[in-house]
Amino acid sequence: MLPAVHSISEHIYSSLKKDILTGELHPGSRLIVLDIAGKFQVSQAPVREALERLKQEGLINGIPNKGSVVSNITSKEIKDIFALREIIEGYAVRTSMPHLLEKDYAELEDIIDRMEQAVKRSDTLAILELDMDFHGFFYKRCDNQAIIELWNQMRTKVMRFMAISNRHYTTDSLADWHRILIDALRSGDERIAEAAFVEHMHSYKIIHLD
Repeated sequence: MLPAVHSISEHIYSSLKKDILTGELHPGSRLIVLDIAGKFQVSQAPVREALERLKQEGLINGIPNKGSVVSNITSKEIKDIFALREIIEGYAVRTSMPHLLEKDYAELEDIIDRMEQAVKRSDTLAILELDMDFHGFFYKRCDNQAIIELWNQMRTKVMRFMAISNRHYTTDSLADWHRILIDALRSGDERIAEAAFVEHMHSYKIIHLD
């Protein structure tokens, strides 16, 4: 039995997303449906579905007479996003922290364990997704729809920056960094926890992209 179109599309989407995040496909690279279909030996339908998902995430843009191209990301965009993230993530942590239960800490610990395994496998996409799952946990738990929407909008750009940064700095200590955040949360002091999250964000230097 042939795989469902959706599962084929998912595979193509994940592969292209990883190539974009790791820089194999750099900004401005054209994504031609026929070429991609030939590479994966599939019809055009799942390719178009995968490209549409990437477009919705802001990883590619539709350009007249060029088709789909990998979107650009600038140092200014990254600086703006991290300035905003510092404000709203601090709020999300402070707001959600008093309500965290042991099952929540267990969920966060599980994310860190899986992150550690992904680092050992050098699975870039999994590392990025799990990092975003850890931080996204607090955006979702702060129970503020506007903040959740902001996180959803900037998540992919944060992932792109993390991928760029990780090419310059080791990911070996990533799990340890997140365990430090867990310890800060368990301290019960909201100021300590917020400071730890801000310091964690500052540990990634802004790479000059322009």
